[in-house]
Amino acid sequence: MTGLKTSRTVDVQVRNRGQVPEGADVYAQEKILVVIGHVREPVPAVRVTLTQAVNTSANRPATAQAVVDVNGRMIRAHVTASTMFEAVDLLQERLAARLARPRRYGAYGLHGNGPRTRTWWDGTGHDHRPHRHHLPAEERRIVRHKSFSLVHQTPEDAVIDLEAMDHDFWLFTDLASGRDSVVYRDVRTGRHRMASLGPLGRERDVDGLPDMSTVPVPTSSVAEAVSRLQLTGLPFVFFNDTATGRGGVLYHRYDGHYGLITPSR
Repeated sequence: MTGLKTSRTVDVQVRNRGQVPEGADVYAQEKILVVIGHVREPVPAVRVTLTQAVNTSANRPATAQAVVDVNGRMIRAHVTASTMFEAVDLLQERLAARLARPRRYGAYGLHGNGPRTRTWWDGTGHDHRPHRHHLPAEERRIVRHKSFSLVHQTPEDAVIDLEAMDHDFWLFTDLASGRDSVVYRDVRTGRHRMASLGPLGRERDVDGLPDMSTVPVPTSSVAEAVSRLQLTGLPFVFFNDTATGRGGVLYHRYDGHYGLITPSR
């Protein structure tokens, strides 16, 4: 692991995994520091991970990921490419868009007086997101279970967190209704959608809110959620857990197995 500090006391830590080409870590530091130079808020730390796949026949064996701490607000970007240096270039582009987006959105979008939009494209698209490793259904297991207290927030703020962290979904508790909910991006339209365990306590057609999913949230056990995920082929399943009465998300991990996120009681 290497580190580089600037006069702004930004600590950029780069971790290499696998046979990362020589000089890629320094190249990543330089590229990320260019991005950070345009951020006005304090940036106490940046973590970058460069991973070179062992399988040289993989279509995009180079993966680059960055997590930036912007005054306590975590911003994440994750890309893959055919070469590591290309991945770093894509990471710089994607991270710059994500760092700028919350400020722009807050000033001109849902929290401001400017035009409101529910479609966010940062110019980098999702073509370079990592692909899931395929495993036969009978070999898949829930290998990671995260349980934590959900953030109470508005759907608008949940969308900002979703995009800032570059996730496929964002699990939260709706501030108005107190219901466990999830926001996500519709891969077909690029629009943000939302599902909730119950009524939102506001009109669904309020300008600026994510589109509400018309598919009922299933009430099921974790085992039944696994079966649903296998049958649908969706990237994740949001469900009402019969064991807890809370909303949970079962999702596909990049390694081919499953991850489970549940609220702490």
